[in-house]
Amino acid sequence: MKVLIIDDEEDFRTIASSCLGLLGGAMVIEAGSGEEGLKKAEQEQPDVILLDLVMPGMDGMQTLTNMRKNPATAEIPVIFVTTKGMFEGFEDMRKLGALAVITKPFDPMKLGDQVRKILDDAKAG
Repeated sequence: MKVLIIDDEEDFRTIASSCLGLLGGAMVIEAGSGEEGLKKAEQEQPDVILLDLVMPGMDGMQTLTNMRKNPATAEIPVIFVTTKGMFEGFEDMRKLGALAVITKPFDPMKLGDQVRKILDDAKAG
């Protein structure tokens, strides 16, 4: 599984990368902004994107909106990652194709399993 993490917080990217890569066996690519994430999504064609909702500049919703406009990235599954209580607008996210929201802080030992379950549920549903 190839995972792209788009988050402006380096600490979060480092922890999530370690969890998914070392514990989960995933290949992880990181981007520190929405703009960088759009480029890497197109180049790398990940199996799933973990996308931070709140970022300076292009936030998560804008990033996802732009991703859906590009045929090269339009079908890539996206899971939002955000601080508890910050996702009142999940219906809007779902309309853009977001599969789920994982709240921070998350359980590092379970992150890989959470991502796989969300992807499996999406394929089954």
